[in-house]
Amino acid sequence: MGGVATTKLSSKGQVVIPEEIRKELHLKSGDRFMVLGRGDTVILKAIEQPSLERFEALLQEATVRAKKAGLTRSSIKTAIRQARHKKK
Repeated sequence: MGGVATTKLSSKGQVVIPEEIRKELHLKSGDRFMVLGRGDTVILKAIEQPSLERFEALLQEATVRAKKAGLTRSSIKTAIRQARHKKK
């Protein structure tokens, strides 16, 4: 487990991740995080944009699953139209 430090919430809702933890986790300016809050606990999970190769693999997997489920372009377009119509 990594280091432990304290920080505080600014009036703008910002939290500073202490330098020693940023270095240990190789965090840099502009990194993005998923934030989970439950009870009195806040968890920050660093997230990365997938590489082009990983994105293509995910797209291929989604295409295979959609075909197995019997989805067509037409059924997807219909579902999108229906969902958009319900929002109004």
